[in-house]
Amino acid sequence: MVKIRLRRMGAKKQPTYRFVVADSKSPRDGRFIEILGHYNPRTEPKTLVVDEAKAKEWLSKGAQPSEPVRRLFAERGICERGPIPTTKKKPKGSKEGA
Repeated sequence: MVKIRLRRMGAKKQPTYRFVVADSKSPRDGRFIEILGHYNPRTEPKTLVVDEAKAKEWLSKGAQPSEPVRRLFAERGICERGPIPTTKKKPKGSKEGA
């Protein structure tokens, strides 16, 4: 599955983030497919730069935004703030057919 998520950049205790499209199995700061923009929560007001055309294109292809990305995109009007569609997982302790 492809996800849109934040990649941490910047120095120690001075985080800035990039919006990246990455495979859900890759590490947080690992391999990515494309950079969509950047976000700096330390400025006043917070800096949020996103290529909206690319973001909407990836969302239309089925990329799932992480919860922080969904919230930030909703502020910009790129996607609506709703629940993330998930599939139900079975609890670890349950046994099938028993």
